[in-house]
Amino acid sequence: MAENKLPFGEGASIHRPPMFSGINYQFWKIRMKIFIESIDQGIWDAIINGPYTPKHIVDDVQVNKPWTQWTEEERRRAQYDCNAKNILTSSLNMNEFFRVSQCKSAKEMWEVLEVTHEGTNDVKRATKHALI
Repeated sequence: MAENKLPFGEGASIHRPPMFSGINYQFWKIRMKIFIESIDQGIWDAIINGPYTPKHIVDDVQVNKPWTQWTEEERRRAQYDCNAKNILTSSLNMNEFFRVSQCKSAKEMWEVLEVTHEGTNDVKRATKHALI
């Protein structure tokens, strides 16, 4: 039987996130963004801007609202980060999973993967200038 020689693993699916094994991060990053946005823009927002935490004003100071006082809309928005973490971890092989497993938010997971596979902004800028 012929072995699967695709460099990126399985074919695309609208129901399963693209898998990332540590190879060709740029390809995976673009596919993952499209996949997540197709599910819900709010999930992508949680990755880019961090988890939503409802707040209210107490003595002219903004504080986190107790979970028992959250509205249904606030709970729905807060759930986006959990959904994003689930999608991200479901798309990673074991090595990549353990790299992000201690992260507290999907935003933090995404940033760890970016820095690991692309470098910091300074590294990216230096690479770009070296190519020019």
